[in-house]
Amino acid sequence: MKKLLVVAIIIILAVLAFYNNNQSKKGSLDQIPKVGFSAPNFSLAALDKQTYGIAGERDKPVIINFWASWCGPCRQEAPDLKAVYEKYQDKLDFYAINMTSNDDLESAELFVKEFDFQFPILLDEKGAVSDQYQVISIPTTYFIGTDGVIKHKIIGATDRGSFEQYVKELVR
Repeated sequence: MKKLLVVAIIIILAVLAFYNNNQSKKGSLDQIPKVGFSAPNFSLAALDKQTYGIAGERDKPVIINFWASWCGPCRQEAPDLKAVYEKYQDKLDFYAINMTSNDDLESAELFVKEFDFQFPILLDEKGAVSDQYQVISIPTTYFIGTDGVIKHKIIGATDRGSFEQYVKELVR
């Protein structure tokens, strides 16, 4: 009976050690991309040859939208993103992050031209930022306040009214 208890305790400790090790690989709680937590820092090159990123507090709120040219829902929401950006561009930063690791640059450039995007198009060529933000479905959009904290997250396409409501909350 004592041996069984010792084996059970060892198994429990091993499971806990494994769980804690996996959690530490994912980063601390304030690095997990969830509403109410700090947005993970990143820096990416863009189609305009500039580098953009997120790093804590900032002057304007920012929206980051993960997308790919082959994504039907991304195509569906593109006109709404453009319209909302044009309306609020002076009050916020907007970064459209092309998941270039799962797309091709030529198709992404054609998509941007087709929809006449005027906001920065960042290129996640290695997939590191989409992994960091745990993007499992696209489009995925994060709304980040001036304090660097994620205020809202949308997985999948949304309508212009819902998207604009989240923007209004950011730019108050």
